[in-house]
Amino acid sequence: MTHEDFMKEAIKLSVENVKNGGGPFGAVIVKDGKIVGKGANSVTTHNDPTAHAEIVAIRNAAKELGTFDLSDCTIYTSCEPCPMCLGAVYWAHLSKMYYGNTKKDAAKAGFNDAFIYKEMELPVDKRSIPAERLLSNEAYKAFKMWKENPDKIEY
Repeated sequence: MTHEDFMKEAIKLSVENVKNGGGPFGAVIVKDGKIVGKGANSVTTHNDPTAHAEIVAIRNAAKELGTFDLSDCTIYTSCEPCPMCLGAVYWAHLSKMYYGNTKKDAAKAGFNDAFIYKEMELPVDKRSIPAERLLSNEAYKAFKMWKENPDKIEY
């Protein structure tokens, strides 16, 4: 299969998902020329705001491969990822990403993530969702334990 074939599969998932009442996003993850994870946006169908196509595909690929490190995989997604999904692409260590629609195309369709990018640039005390630091000394205990653990599995 070619890159175009894998992208067509992601696009097909997005189109089928709209027909079934979901959002217009689809993604596939490929390793060694084989699809190892698929995902379609199921935010509204599963009442899960994190169930974006890329996240679902990453979860499915990680489960299929038995690893959280997808560095030898490529993602094909019907749209340029939102900030959450882009973060997940990096955390999963995917080696390459292909996308169909741009974030500007998504905004025209009613999916505008620009406000999130703007919020991320602001100091915490200037963001629209109030945030306050609480019990920082107690919370740091877990980080200290992590740093000192010789048996940790880094990711």
